[in-house]
Amino acid sequence: MSDANVRIPEEARDRLAAIAAAEGMSLRAYLARLADTLLTPAERAQRAEQARAALKEWTGYAPTPAQEQDLDSELDRRLAEAGAR
Repeated sequence: MSDANVRIPEEARDRLAAIAAAEGMSLRAYLARLADTLLTPAERAQRAEQARAALKEWTGYAPTPAQEQDLDSELDRRLAEAGAR
């Protein structure tokens, strides 16, 4: 495995190092694990499509794009409201 240098602000590096240390990991191991657990935008889109297909198969529910947008807006509103508390 080859190494790569990544330039980030010192504060971010120190925070990540502290988080890694609290989990008993090196910063390198922590970042590798983090990279393995995050999804790319394409992977997120693929999973969303799979979830929509499963929802339709299991329940027959297939929201239109407009309904999806309304639901997304409602979720955003509720998250903002909860964050303001």
